[in-house]
Amino acid sequence: MNEQHTADGAQLRERIDGYLRESGLAGRDARVVPLTGDASDRRYFRIIPADGPSIVLALHAGPIDFASLPFASVGELLQQVPLPVPGVLGHSDELGILALQDLGDVTLQAHLGAASAEEHAALYRQAVALIELLQRRGSELRSDRYPPYRVAFDIEKLTWELQFFAKHFVEGYRGVALDEAERAALAGEWAAIVDELSGEPRVLCHRDYHSRNLMLREGSLYIIDFQDARMGPDTYDLVSLLRDSYVDIADRELDELIAYFLALKQGNGAAFSADEFRRRFDLMALQRNLKALGTFGYQTMTRRNPVYIQYMPRTLRYTRTNLEKYPRFARLREILATHVEELS
Repeated sequence: MNEQHTADGAQLRERIDGYLRESGLAGRDARVVPLTGDASDRRYFRIIPADGPSIVLALHAGPIDFASLPFASVGELLQQVPLPVPGVLGHSDELGILALQDLGDVTLQAHLGAASAEEHAALYRQAVALIELLQRRGSELRSDRYPPYRVAFDIEKLTWELQFFAKHFVEGYRGVALDEAERAALAGEWAAIVDELSGEPRVLCHRDYHSRNLMLREGSLYIIDFQDARMGPDTYDLVSLLRDSYVDIADRELDELIAYFLALKQGNGAAFSADEFRRRFDLMALQRNLKALGTFGYQTMTRRNPVYIQYMPRTLRYTRTNLEKYPRFARLREILATHVEELS
């Protein structure tokens, strides 16, 4: 095991050194610092030259075709919006490396503990305004040349995510053996939720727009991890931000930020019923929070990555709130609460 890790580390360093030689982005004396990765198989390193700004290298598992990478094409699209995203400084297809602008280490999640109430509110309003801009300009820029316009949160995708929750959280993490009657009942509940969500107005969505994918640099937010962008409900990114598994949002703040989003939309000519939008927001939140629990269960049990356990209680609390709020979910709550006591 140790020999394998040593070999893997040497191979990664060899790729990094090769890229730095080829690109001229940093000299031989540049420091190489490993960074915490995401849930993918990519590895990240900060390159700190003796002089000049640092950069970040994203190492894929193997060779890449930069021209066909979703990260490249979606990044190009988002720059046209324009949204603040990290610049691509270079790449090597053979070595499977992207060189990116270094945005630092401070995520919105990390910063909130040190932020004043006024700064907290301002950053969230900034984040909400970026969603409105993405939706509005995303519609104007629509073109099949960009991957996000060719894929959507449709019935198949939304259903798969709910089934993923049942498999990896209820059965995998909690060790529950669902019987056939429960499986059939859940399938009926999933179908009702998914049928409604898939029929909602579709807009361009980041897909994972939360506090860990918003970087704070010089007082402004930058958006990362956008390569899986797709079309989806107009509530999707707002739910990702405001029903975030990683951050507590008080009810009053939630109401104010939803109202701010609707004011931005209406100021640009859209018409919304606040009550109807909130109902749709809560439905989207229920689906996404269940999906997040499935991801946390999968990471914990299958990937042996326990870091996500700490985020389960908040996500379960959000889920219970929406199950309690709407009588239509009484049967779903009854089924889930039998096996997940936090939902009872």
